[in-house]
Amino acid sequence: MSNTTHLENCLGSTLFEKISTSKILVVGAGGIGCELLKNLVMSGFKNIEIVDLDTIDLSNLNRQFLFQKQHIKKSKAHVARESVTKFNPNVNIISHHANINDPQFSVEWFKQFDVVMNALDNLDARRRVNLMCLASDVPLIESGTAGYLGQVTVIRKGVTECFDCQPKPTPKTFPICTIRSTPSAPIHCIVWAKNYLFSQLFGKSDEDDKVEDFEDSAENAQEIESLKKEAESLKRLRESIGTPEYAHQVFEKVFTDDITRLASMPDMWKSRQPPSPLLFEEINQLPEDSTGSNTSQLKDQVVWSLKENFQHFLSSIQDLSDRYLAAVKQDPEASLYFDKDDDDSLDFVTAAANLRAKIFGIEEKSRFQVKAMAGNIIPAIATTNAIIAGLVVMEAYKILNDKVNECSTTYLVYGSRRPKLLYSEKLAPPNPSCYVCSNSHATFKANLSTFTLQKFIDVVQDPSGNIKMGEEITILEGERLLYDVEFEDNAESTFESLGITDGKMLTVSDEDSTNSIVFIIRQCDSLGDELAFNIEGLSVSEESDINSGLTRHVKRKVEEIASVSQPESNKRLAVESNGVSQPEVTIVEENDGVIVLD
Repeated sequence: MSNTTHLENCLGSTLFEKISTSKILVVGAGGIGCELLKNLVMSGFKNIEIVDLDTIDLSNLNRQFLFQKQHIKKSKAHVARESVTKFNPNVNIISHHANINDPQFSVEWFKQFDVVMNALDNLDARRRVNLMCLASDVPLIESGTAGYLGQVTVIRKGVTECFDCQPKPTPKTFPICTIRSTPSAPIHCIVWAKNYLFSQLFGKSDEDDKVEDFEDSAENAQEIESLKKEAESLKRLRESIGTPEYAHQVFEKVFTDDITRLASMPDMWKSRQPPSPLLFEEINQLPEDSTGSNTSQLKDQVVWSLKENFQHFLSSIQDLSDRYLAAVKQDPEASLYFDKDDDDSLDFVTAAANLRAKIFGIEEKSRFQVKAMAGNIIPAIATTNAIIAGLVVMEAYKILNDKVNECSTTYLVYGSRRPKLLYSEKLAPPNPSCYVCSNSHATFKANLSTFTLQKFIDVVQDPSGNIKMGEEITILEGERLLYDVEFEDNAESTFESLGITDGKMLTVSDEDSTNSIVFIIRQCDSLGDELAFNIEGLSVSEESDINSGLTRHVKRKVEEIASVSQPESNKRLAVESNGVSQPEVTIVEENDGVIVLD
């Protein structure tokens, strides 16, 4: 008897055959992804592709069971493929250690799959996959977990709401002025220690001006310049790295001199307490037993005293300096990166953040709490991932059995108020005002180094063509305005010079149309001399104002474009992420679209 006989009897021969011949894309090989891949190969699926950009970290091993200690620093996608084939050697799995946002993962590439399954933990990638599935008309199963909470839903073009039909939380960023001069919360001090001070002391010289997790706005321009001046000062200090005086010099620079200068600006402190500089010799003379340690707590859950923070700051700088110099000796371009699982890195960030918090009268945090906050950690539970991965496969069965109408959004909830763990509701219809799924989608192929924005405008406005958009159009690349009736500066520029490269998306809207078109731009050199461009996959709903005359394949010759005469007038998703739960994590919002389910 075949090892699939029981499975075939359970599913039925028709569905089993569809499962065996279907092609599945799994995006993400983390907590949910590992469980999902195991489920797929054990459930009759034989053709699977995996895409994941990440590498394996020590903190992954408690729930991402396809990985072991010897796999640390290796590709998640490749190791997942290797591990999961041991469950079923008869499956065909292709792994990609790559970013799903890369141009190679185009609409044409997505069209080869029967079902796409998201097991992601970031908002940008989710949105990209959502858009590509809409453009390629491939069903998408979205999933996510956060601690004991989880969710699975199905997205089908024209049938259900898409990922962007409901608003998502705004990713948390921090104004430069707050981080640099006026911190008011522990997270401000932690971001300063992790993203600014650590990189200045131990990062690459060409990354000295890189400022992550800070809000990029015109209002921050002056603060950014001041931060760069401080960075230059630290860069000069770094010339003495490895010497006995280095840690002392860094301490006095960031906790004494810089704070003294800040405190000397009276206008800044009219409505709040000014910062108090720390003095190296005063803290150094504090008795060793001047600690706030509570022996009833676990070591990492104790909030260090001022003297303990001071000592950990100096010792971690020494240890990191030694590691940095050893790395540079092997590779002059080497640098250190913050890793929440690295003891020296975590000690440094905890101590530096707490010393800064002391200066500004902010609550200090334990090493355990700093690890959660610095790592943007949202709690992850292995059993939650397993349940959600199982639900994803059940939804895939329905889709392949042509029963999308029976699919649902299922929530995994936990708490004494709930009589059961799983709650389902019917899939919501598309949101008519959604800026993503209410649009038409098309692939626009051209030689981007020679094709100009004006030629593109002529194509969409051609009165004798099939698109027939009006004179007053707007063209956006993301949130960047490329063209409208009052902004024509870019018209004669080529796509390449405008940064419109392979895989970028342009949204074209007409003031008289209720429907926009999203063009996915592709570089193409093989259209032939007589062709300037090629549009594929352009289709809109029958209700659309611009539906009449649209075709699925549009071509125009260069000379035809040049001769065109212008008309006279013209929900809800949770995420899987690494780590442990702490109340303070709620003030750290990674851009993962976490929604509390109630």
